[in-house]
Amino acid sequence: MNVFRRLAAQWAERYRKMSIQMVLSLSFTAVAAAGMLLMSVSLIWRFSAVNEQLVAENSRRVLAQANLNLDSYLRRMMRISDTVYYRSIKNMDLAEDDLTGDLSLLYEENRDDLVSLAVFDGEGALVSAVPLTALKRDAETADSDWFQAASRSMENLHFSTPHVQNIFDDPDYPYRWVVSLSRHVQLTRDGATEGGVLLVDMSFSGIEQVCRDVTLGSGGYLYLIDGDGELIYHPRQQLIYAGLLEENNRAAAAYRDGSHQEKFQGRSRQVTVKTMGYTGWKLVGVAPAESWFAASPQLPLFGLTLLLFSIFLMAFLNFLISARISDPILRLERSIRELDKGLAGVKIEEGGCYEVQRLNHAVASMVSTMRHLMDDIVRQEGEKRRSELEVLQSQINPHFLYNTLDSVIWMTESGQQTEAIQMVTSLARLFRISLSKGKSIIPLADELEHARHYMNIQQIRYKNKFTTEIEARPGTEGLYTLKLIIQPLLENAIYHGMASAEDDGLIRVTAYREGEDLLIDVEDNGLGMRPELAASLLDEDRPEVRTKGSGIGVRNVHQRVGLTFGEGYGLAIFSEPDEGTLVRIRLPALDREEAERRRQGEEL
Repeated sequence: MNVFRRLAAQWAERYRKMSIQMVLSLSFTAVAAAGMLLMSVSLIWRFSAVNEQLVAENSRRVLAQANLNLDSYLRRMMRISDTVYYRSIKNMDLAEDDLTGDLSLLYEENRDDLVSLAVFDGEGALVSAVPLTALKRDAETADSDWFQAASRSMENLHFSTPHVQNIFDDPDYPYRWVVSLSRHVQLTRDGATEGGVLLVDMSFSGIEQVCRDVTLGSGGYLYLIDGDGELIYHPRQQLIYAGLLEENNRAAAAYRDGSHQEKFQGRSRQVTVKTMGYTGWKLVGVAPAESWFAASPQLPLFGLTLLLFSIFLMAFLNFLISARISDPILRLERSIRELDKGLAGVKIEEGGCYEVQRLNHAVASMVSTMRHLMDDIVRQEGEKRRSELEVLQSQINPHFLYNTLDSVIWMTESGQQTEAIQMVTSLARLFRISLSKGKSIIPLADELEHARHYMNIQQIRYKNKFTTEIEARPGTEGLYTLKLIIQPLLENAIYHGMASAEDDGLIRVTAYREGEDLLIDVEDNGLGMRPELAASLLDEDRPEVRTKGSGIGVRNVHQRVGLTFGEGYGLAIFSEPDEGTLVRIRLPALDREEAERRRQGEEL
């Protein structure tokens, strides 16, 4: 008993002589080590199991949705096939009637999803086809897999794997990837029936788009295979075909529907399989083991419990040592609170024990450093903002310049000297305004003049397929604007709004003032679009779609205006199908002085 008392007295004496660093180190090290060990074991065991289940459930849910989308897409193709067969082929005698008209109407209604519709007789001879009508000289229709499959199983619909369309001559798209839907049909000729095959070539891009939009969390992905394990779609398909990447698709073909654990190339991962009806294709979702530890709904509650437990232990230990260190720490805390309120000239007292004195000195040094860092951050943020604007502004696709120069060469060679001179003159003035001596904010008159020269060039190129009206209403004189914001919208209106215009296309640019704002409307009378599609064009989370155009696009202009002038400024899109589209740019109404101040701010 005396031994324990003596040992306790010795430890008490040592404790009194210990520095605060030693006391805190020993106390919190012991508590933290025990607590962290318990938490680590519990955390690893609990969340490994829970998150693995969550990942599996999420993968099954995502695959079910992808299967629903693909099934919907394939069913639409099946309905097209049924429409051709039951409403046209069965009601026509080929000796008297022509299928081309009905096929053309059906193709026009579904041209975004279809590549071609074709009907062949039992020997493989072409009966009717749209829009591609010329067979390749070496085409062996009767020996094609889709023809043989339809001839063998007359009661079923047959989906092929993706392949390059190799039956018809297609000068515009010689290597277009398609999925072929074929079926056996009964043709009537002079009152007698004979066998034939209906071929529906659907665009592979529709299937690819459905699969590409699927996400399976951090590091996860989805791919599509047929019943034999052949890849139909993979996000890294080209790398796999090039031999630079491997996939365990052959093994996945043998998996039953559900989630499976596998080890591939030394990495553990979860594979979820969903078989599609009609085709026998399989959707395969891959989630690497690292994603199992992603945050789950139970994480906040579990973390909060651990946090409260840790706070209780630390509060208990702080109570034991507060008599020695509380006063200097409280004075330091009050000083920090005053600093947090933004008060200037706060003095950090350097009292207390040696360790607290060093802490006070470190805090005072940190405050000084933070003030310098804040100044540096303000300067760096300004530089970052200017860099972002320069990057957005520099994304001008050179194709417009190339195409314009090609047109000049063609006009010169064909003797159209006047048009060539006019186009070169407009091009030179356009680029002179584009440079603007390095300035990003230019007079509104220069921006409209830039748009006018751009449309002069486009009207020559498109042989006056459309007309242009550019107007600056009273009240806009002397105002300034961000440069190169109208041209991308005009380019978008030409390539999309005027795509089907013949000679009655109209593009109107109107600049006018509304209170303290400058509005610029770019309006066309083209095809227009659905309101929900127009509303999604400015969504930053919307996947980028590469279409023919400048490469800047409406979203780029929207971002540039927002970065330059802040929230409340940017683009708004109003459109209705067959009613045209109006894109409105909202900017602050800058006079010469305000524009000059903004320029100077960008140069600082």
